[in-house]
Amino acid sequence: MTPARGNRPEHRGTGTEPGADTGPGTGTGPGTGTGPGTGTGPGTGTGPGTGTGFKDPSFRRSLALFRAFRHEQDDPEGCYSLLARDAADQVEAYDGPVKGRTVVDIGGGGGYFTDEFRRRGAHGYLFEPDMRELGPKPPEGAVVADGYLLPLADAVADVCFSSNVLEHVADPGTFLSEMVRVTKPGGLIYVSFTNWLSPWGGHEWAPWHYLGAERARARYSRRTGRPAKHTLGENLFAVHIGPTLRQVRARDDVTVVSARSRYWPFLAQAVAKAPGLREFATWNLLLILRRYP
Repeated sequence: MTPARGNRPEHRGTGTEPGADTGPGTGTGPGTGTGPGTGTGPGTGTGPGTGTGFKDPSFRRSLALFRAFRHEQDDPEGCYSLLARDAADQVEAYDGPVKGRTVVDIGGGGGYFTDEFRRRGAHGYLFEPDMRELGPKPPEGAVVADGYLLPLADAVADVCFSSNVLEHVADPGTFLSEMVRVTKPGGLIYVSFTNWLSPWGGHEWAPWHYLGAERARARYSRRTGRPAKHTLGENLFAVHIGPTLRQVRARDDVTVVSARSRYWPFLAQAVAKAPGLREFATWNLLLILRRYP
């Protein structure tokens, strides 16, 4: 249930061009939690005032997120603040509280996720390649940097986080390798993406992408009177679940803790295990990876 609109303040642009480092520091401050957490499944939040309070997965949670997405254009603050709290809940369910730990947010756009991690006491650092996506008030210390070549030393992050970015990079393998590189042994890697055959795979011109990308873009332009933000092969790429899972499972430096639908209201892991069906029914794949010590 990723928003099917083009100007999403959450995420980056193409992720294919290097940016200049315009912010202070590199986000290499020490974290306190380097070992794997004990949680193996999604939880319900971390307490009053910090989480969403929704059980994950549940119809209530999915409905709340869907309603928020519907108002993404007129209330981006409400939409992305809810999504950020939900994502932080998921991170803490798998890895424990982020307080005092280093969280690297790659391609986080306007900084909603970084802000939420900081509210929970984490040392949050945002790396975003597109100045336009950062918006007028990016988080303090945000760095303009490409996800293919982060200005970070090896093994500095307790949590490496990327929300709905992978479908916007031409080389997902290199992007994932960079996430693994900057994560500490035992650290958590959170990656979600909208797969191409999802009903939202074409983003603002979905679901007409099933009839072909160019036809879908042309229809969007006719209907709205403005050009689509995304162009297949330029800033949107056809990323599929099966090949992505095979790629990460073949790595010897990470283990897959969970592969599940990010928003699906029931059987979130089961739907991602069904070859063929998962490419349509998962909607948005969430990968939770653990870097080997």
